[in-house]
Amino acid sequence: MTTKRRWSVNLNLHENDVGYSFLQKKPSPCDMQLVQSMAKQVEQKSTYSIKDDAVTAAENKQVLAIRARKQSKAMSIAFSPGKQLAMNAFMLWMSGKHLNIFSISITSMAIMNPVKAIMSVSNAFRSCEDPDGKVDLTSSKALFVLLNLVWLGVGMYKMATMKLLPLTSADWESYVVWKHVMETSSIPP
Repeated sequence: MTTKRRWSVNLNLHENDVGYSFLQKKPSPCDMQLVQSMAKQVEQKSTYSIKDDAVTAAENKQVLAIRARKQSKAMSIAFSPGKQLAMNAFMLWMSGKHLNIFSISITSMAIMNPVKAIMSVSNAFRSCEDPDGKVDLTSSKALFVLLNLVWLGVGMYKMATMKLLPLTSADWESYVVWKHVMETSSIPP
């Protein structure tokens, strides 16, 4: 027994609705034209009977759905360093500027984790790869590396505020070559 909900609205148009013929005459949006052309290409490539055509169309829809899921999973993996960035920046701020075991361990984590993640990009996206190579992971991998570089930059900034990076001229004092004076005089110049 199906009951119709009291406050539901069906927004799908049918052939006997008022604006159906008007909307059929309007051109489709740009992206929809691309989808329609791809669907026409798939239909033209299949040369099976009607029964087999229905099976292949269902399989094609399933393959396209799997590829879309893999692409969305790849983008969620790519955005994962960005989700951790605010939490890690807050942890770095809370650890303070003084040298102690907590600030050193949190800062080393902020340096090492992005480096490890950048080195293992292919392992991170292995679950999203398609055997046919139809899923484009280039933009996802680039975004993943970019967000990890931002995270690494935050860690390097923290090291600079803790005076652990040699950024001032006093840090390079040992490399300055001093002139040896051959003669000395007790008379001031």
